[in-house]
Amino acid sequence: MQVADAGAGGVAGGADSRDGHRGLGSPGALAAAASEAPRVPGPSQVSGPGGDASSTTGRPETRVHVFALCVPFPSNVEAEIACASLAPDREPHGSVVKKELTVTGSILAIRWRAENPRLLRISIINFLDQLSLVMRTMQRFGPPVSR
Repeated sequence: MQVADAGAGGVAGGADSRDGHRGLGSPGALAAAASEAPRVPGPSQVSGPGGDASSTTGRPETRVHVFALCVPFPSNVEAEIACASLAPDREPHGSVVKKELTVTGSILAIRWRAENPRLLRISIINFLDQLSLVMRTMQRFGPPVSR
């Protein structure tokens, strides 16, 4: 499973606000996200002797599930703040689910890899809850002040 749609990151934002500040889900922010979003390669599949992905030994194949999400922010500083806020959260199933956070420009990119789809889903849902809290906090207190 793979999603690399920058539009998925605009869920928490709205259109441009009255003060002219581009919201996290504004058309300008989403367009910028689409052009800057890193491309995530799909998972590779191991072929069996017949060229298919099934095993001839009767054991179920171990599949690696990959999920990628790109979240656009109005600025690089806000993307870095969000990454720094979310990175310390330890993955509850760290030995089974791997999560990577990277910032490219004003895009926060998250990539999960797991063999167990149920644990992957739980990890994504927990992360989205934390991301929602970070985004609401940033919106509440406004953009960072430059020094």
